[in-house]
Amino acid sequence: QVQLVESGGGLVQAGGSLRLSCAASGRTFGSNAMGWFRQAPGKEREFVATISWKYTTYYADSVKGRVTISRDNAKNTVYLQMNSLKPEDTAVYYCAASNFAVGNADRGSYAYWGQGTQVTVSS
Repeated sequence: QVQLVESGGGLVQAGGSLRLSCAASGRTFGSNAMGWFRQAPGKEREFVATISWKYTTYYADSVKGRVTISRDNAKNTVYLQMNSLKPEDTAVYYCAASNFAVGNADRGSYAYWGQGTQVTVSS
């Protein structure tokens, strides 16, 4: 059974940092792109970042320059380092594993999803 489990969310003041982790189990994803999405209350789930099997990264404009996605295939884990956080970053953050080696912003291209971790940024 494939599982993606996120951790590292919490409450942080504006300008602060958080590092989210997503540990995968049940199969390895070294040949798959991994991604992070987020969903704020009353809004659709939106793309945040993705990293390909060759470590190429791609970010949403809203987080570019403040967020870094990385992966450790030996640990079957993907990370999201978030700096200079803003109140508008408040959302549930979801990890996802793509069907493809190179990821994109399309939710439909991701086959597996975690349960999400809450990030709250206070002003």
